[in-house]
Amino acid sequence: MANRKERQRFERLMMGHLDGAYNLALWLVREPAEAEDIVQTAYMRAFEHFHTFTGGNAAGWIMTIVRNTAYNWLNKQKRNSNLISFDEVLHSHEPDNRKQLTPEEAVSINARSSQLMEQMERLPVEFREALFLREIEGYSYKEIAEITQVPKGTVMSRLSRGRGQLQNLLLEQQKRRQQNGM
Repeated sequence: MANRKERQRFERLMMGHLDGAYNLALWLVREPAEAEDIVQTAYMRAFEHFHTFTGGNAAGWIMTIVRNTAYNWLNKQKRNSNLISFDEVLHSHEPDNRKQLTPEEAVSINARSSQLMEQMERLPVEFREALFLREIEGYSYKEIAEITQVPKGTVMSRLSRGRGQLQNLLLEQQKRRQQNGM
């Protein structure tokens, strides 16, 4: 049982990453209820093993645990080929002082975001994961390498290949729409 001081330290260092942890779990498993369970399990494991956390990158440490917990769940469910569908892009725009979008602009942005997410789902899981962590969550290459437990060069390669494949998929989609007169 952790003492009060350790519990407070855990809360201070780890609870601020709860939203990102949920987003990653949801991005990987596509099921909101399962993502919640995964995050709960991951945080329980993190709390149990918090004494092994030596400091440093708290976000990377907890995200690695969430990622591993999600992959364990996926392996148990035998659903590795049917991963990821999360529309963070549509809901991540913070209000600011820029001009308000017209309804037409908002519809256009939503349609493009939806098309992007639809095509991202077609990417191999390693590429989707790297793109999610970099482009949506904003992690550095080094942090992604720590979370995914692969070399930084592999992260860079996955991002490059993922972006390239995503670009090709979007171009194919655009050509199909043009051919269909859309």
